[in-house]
Amino acid sequence: MPDASGVGLGGALSMKHADAVESTLFDGSLQLTWLAHLTADQTPYEVAEVIAGLVQARQGCHAACVLWGLEQPATYSSVPSARIDPADWPWLRDASKSDSPHWSPDQRRVAIRLCEQPESALLLLSLQPGHDVGDFLDELEAALQLAGQHLRRSLEWFKLQHSHQQLERSEALQRALFAISDLAGSERDMPDMLRGIHAIVSTLMYAENFFIVTRNTELDTIRFLYFIDVEDPTSPGNGQDLPLSAIEHTLTWYVITDGKARMGSAEELRSQVPGPMAMIGSDSFDWLGVPMLRDGQPGGALVVQSYQQNIGYSDEDLALLEFVGSHILTALERKQTKEDLEKRVRLRTLQLAEANRGLQLEIIERKRAEHLQAALFQIAQLATADIDQEEFYRRVHAVVGELLNAENFFIALLSDDRQQLTFPYSVDEVKLPPAVRPLGRGLSEYVLRRGVPVRADNADIEELVRQGEIAQGRSGAPAMCWLGVPLIVGDETIGLVTVQSYSASVVYGLADQELLSFVASQIANSLTRRRSAESLRRAYEQLEHRVEERTQALRKEIIERERIQDQLKHQVMHDSLTGLPNRGFLRDRIDRVLSAIKQEPHRRCALLYLDVDRFKIINDSLGHLAGDEVLKEVATRLASCVRHPDLVARLAGDEFAILLEDVQMPADVMAVAQRVLDSLGTPMLVAGKELQPTASVGIAIGDSHYQTADEVLRDADIALYRAKDLGRKRFELFDETLAKNVVDVLAMEVELRRALQNDQFEPYFQPICRLDDGQVVGYEALIRWNHPQRGLLKPADFVKIAEDSGLIEAIDWRIFELSCRLLARHGPDDTFMTFNVSALHLRHADFDARLICLLESTGLPASRLIAEVTEGALLDNPERVRATLDRLRLAGVGAALDDFGTGYSSLSYLHSLPLRMLKIDRAFVEELDKDRNTNSTTVVAAILALARALNIQVIAEGIETQAQRNALMAMGCELGQGYLLGHPSPIGHWLQAHADTE
Repeated sequence: MPDASGVGLGGALSMKHADAVESTLFDGSLQLTWLAHLTADQTPYEVAEVIAGLVQARQGCHAACVLWGLEQPATYSSVPSARIDPADWPWLRDASKSDSPHWSPDQRRVAIRLCEQPESALLLLSLQPGHDVGDFLDELEAALQLAGQHLRRSLEWFKLQHSHQQLERSEALQRALFAISDLAGSERDMPDMLRGIHAIVSTLMYAENFFIVTRNTELDTIRFLYFIDVEDPTSPGNGQDLPLSAIEHTLTWYVITDGKARMGSAEELRSQVPGPMAMIGSDSFDWLGVPMLRDGQPGGALVVQSYQQNIGYSDEDLALLEFVGSHILTALERKQTKEDLEKRVRLRTLQLAEANRGLQLEIIERKRAEHLQAALFQIAQLATADIDQEEFYRRVHAVVGELLNAENFFIALLSDDRQQLTFPYSVDEVKLPPAVRPLGRGLSEYVLRRGVPVRADNADIEELVRQGEIAQGRSGAPAMCWLGVPLIVGDETIGLVTVQSYSASVVYGLADQELLSFVASQIANSLTRRRSAESLRRAYEQLEHRVEERTQALRKEIIERERIQDQLKHQVMHDSLTGLPNRGFLRDRIDRVLSAIKQEPHRRCALLYLDVDRFKIINDSLGHLAGDEVLKEVATRLASCVRHPDLVARLAGDEFAILLEDVQMPADVMAVAQRVLDSLGTPMLVAGKELQPTASVGIAIGDSHYQTADEVLRDADIALYRAKDLGRKRFELFDETLAKNVVDVLAMEVELRRALQNDQFEPYFQPICRLDDGQVVGYEALIRWNHPQRGLLKPADFVKIAEDSGLIEAIDWRIFELSCRLLARHGPDDTFMTFNVSALHLRHADFDARLICLLESTGLPASRLIAEVTEGALLDNPERVRATLDRLRLAGVGAALDDFGTGYSSLSYLHSLPLRMLKIDRAFVEELDKDRNTNSTTVVAAILALARALNIQVIAEGIETQAQRNALMAMGCELGQGYLLGHPSPIGHWLQAHADTE
């Protein structure tokens, strides 16, 4: 059956109001709860779950899920969890780029994009058969737009959190690197330092089982410097050097020899090595080993392993350990260099002591060694001192000056491109070198080329010129003696340190050369460490800057998110057109007031439920924009009628409410209601028209017997409808009498559907008789409901609800079918039957064809059927009604005009419509038996005369007295119906009466 909702213009209006109420109930309860959940949820999974729950709760939805992360099929997310068929990815990707719903190839599912940034998210729907996806999506359009915005913000927040976590890991790594660097420069011995490194690695990953192995490439040996293992506590080699072949084909051997990191279980690791794999010690659940690289070559390995099933390592752990490995190797080498230096110093002191037999020479050499050792330690300490570079060079110069004559001293360094020579520090009594100069053929370049110390006087310099090693002419002032020592780090020369003398009394010997060479190695190492420290410092500053920038961005995001949440909360709780609080806000406020009343039982509140009268006419006549202006003006006037803390709210459409939180007497409330009516009655200018709107107001007085806001709203709504029924433009106060008269509409709708299924409706027939002899010539079919509990119900008890619920058409067609079938089987062949046809049926272009098919199926001749239409049905679309009646006339079905004389244009229809009969309205018949009723008599006589002139039969309705019957016969009326002639009864009653007559 078509989805209609009434049997007339009034039925259509009632249907629209019912739809609005139903929509309001959904918006006010389910959608408010959904929005509350939406604003409370944070993660994309929680938001997606709320969206899916909303859609699945809608009638007609078979299944729904939310998808995102569609760029990589392996990493997509779905709520609820769903497996995506590989064949679905092409159309899902197309849907993620489309602004409109996108159907699957099998047309069984539809995808709607919720948001596009920061990544596309889709709502995947599967509807039950018979449900239109367009209507379904129209109902959810506003909610899905809001949900899409919230999901987009949740995804952006999720990505921001992920970036923040990565930043925290970077900070942890930076702290670990600084801690390793600090360990290398500390006074802790090697075992203590190794334990510190183990503790640092443990802060980055699981490292309960950890060892460090170093490799001596010259001797092809290895040493397990540090070894901790819960399963195999004994260190291989007991801390001594081992030949590399001793661990051949083990995982550690592969890592050290080919410089490649490896990670995984035993089975996974076997696939990562090019040859056989030997196992030493217990088998671990997960193993991770990385090389410690020096200039791209493996200088050892770091290994962590886990024997626990629930602990393993990730690619991130591998990358982290690889990055830390090179720094640990540098720290170890720095520590080893320091220890080696200490050993060399001690050995040098011993050699000097043994070489000098004389006590005085021994003392001098010992002092010198001590002096040298102190100087070297000072230089080593300068590497980590918190001083600038200029101060570093100045102090190095001071230390060197304590060991030998360094009045003329400079340090030269190669530029990064090794094309220039820079002089960061120089002191000269004759001439300072330039700050920077290109490389040439001088003594400094000669030292840099050879990489060995050069000690020369004027004769040696001339010989070097003759040999072509250096160019003729010196860049600086000519010195009597010149000593230059290269600064070497690893295998690379980075610069040189030089002292020179302009006096013949100051000559540098081999001991000075060795001394300066020894000092130069420490200077080179110190420069390297300071450069590394400076690089780390700059990196840390950059990291701090990035952290600060990200923190500022995060703070801005948080502020913006809070602002949006506040705005969303305001939007959820307020009407967008008028700015007034909405139904949800009102319900919360009523609940709070009721809670206060429970604490103070003597207190009262009042709710005024207001509806603008005939607002639909304003919308239809002036347009919705003008209607919106009227609503805003109504809102302004209502707000002016109350005081703080009283509340004015817009509930839906043209419905408003006023909550008075504290009232003393009902008279006070009625005074406010009258003030509201007076204020709204003042003319207003809208769209160039002067309007004077009115309103109907229902009042409910809230006291301690109310439990919830919905109860107060219900009673105020009941009073509002009472005010409308009494003529509008008034207010009514709710009492218990009104409550008893309210029909449970929802229960009645369910019972109507059940009645239609169980065939509880029955046609009753009221006879149409000749007035002179009472002979039955026809019947009017009327509906009755055999209610299983309430007994026989008349149309007035249920037709209005049937119209509002959209069931009236189905019920009408069932009565049409039963009436025709009963009359065809049992009724006399010379009788006709009339039945009422509403405007709702006449709106369907196929009504006549369907009615003719019904006659054919029931066997009732078309000539015995007459369709009654009212003047109200003709107003809807006169041309369409006339065409429908013409087609019915051609098929043999007659037409009758019901309630004639009560409309505005009855006479205009008589000559234009194909009418067989017309019925005089009972309002005229009722007046015929009253004294001196000349007006009704005149009207009835005129109708009869007009009908005779147009050859139309006349039936008088509502004949209840013999005087009325006699008056009609006297005026020439032949046919009539009414309680005097017969009450509506089942067909069996009239069959028995017909049999008795015969």
